[in-house]
Amino acid sequence: MTSYESDSPENLIAGVDEVGRGALFGIVVAAAVILPKTLPIECQNWGVKDSKKLSAPQRERLVPQIQQVAIAYNIGIASVAEIDELNILQATLIAMRRAITGLSVLPELCLVDGNQRIPDLDFPQQTLIKGEDKSVAIAAASILAKVWRDRLITELATIYPLYQLNRNKGYGTAAHLRAIDLYGITPEHRQSFSPCKSRGT
Repeated sequence: MTSYESDSPENLIAGVDEVGRGALFGIVVAAAVILPKTLPIECQNWGVKDSKKLSAPQRERLVPQIQQVAIAYNIGIASVAEIDELNILQATLIAMRRAITGLSVLPELCLVDGNQRIPDLDFPQQTLIKGEDKSVAIAAASILAKVWRDRLITELATIYPLYQLNRNKGYGTAAHLRAIDLYGITPEHRQSFSPCKSRGT
C-alpha cells in the first residue's frame, strides 16, 4: 500500500469509507478514522488494508488495535428508510458526513474512498478511487465500518433467522433471494432495491 498521508502537509487526516452499499438488507455504515501521521507503516505491518482482503477474524483482531492508536474514530449510519427515500448513493454520503462530523477531533483534510465528494461538508476533502489501497486511514475506516455492520447484522439474524443473514450479511446471495421469494421482505429490507421490489410482497 502506498500511504497517501505521508505526502500531505496536513497532520489531522481523516480516512472515510463505507460498507453495505450493495446489500439488500440493513443500514449502510461509514467510519471515519484519524491516525497519527507517524503510524501508517506500523499499521500496515499489523495487516491494516482493505477490509475485503481480510478474513473476519483478522478484521476483528485489528479493530481494538486501530481504536487504541487512533487520534479519533467514529461511526455514521444511514437508515433503511433514508436509503429508500433518497437512494443508496445519497444515503451513503450522508452516513460518511455523519461519521466525519461526529469525530471528537476535527480533521484538516478528509480522504474519501471513491469518486463522490460529500455534500455540505465543512472540511477540505479529496476523493480517492480505490482509496483503501492508497490510504492507511481509509483502510482502517473500512475495517471499523465492516466489523461494526457485521456485528449488527449478526444480531438482526436472531430476529430474522429465515434469511441466513449470518452468512450473507444482508447481501443478495442465491439463498437470500430464495428466502425473499418464500417469506417476503422484512422491515429491514431495502424496498427500493429491485430484488426486493420484484420478490418481496
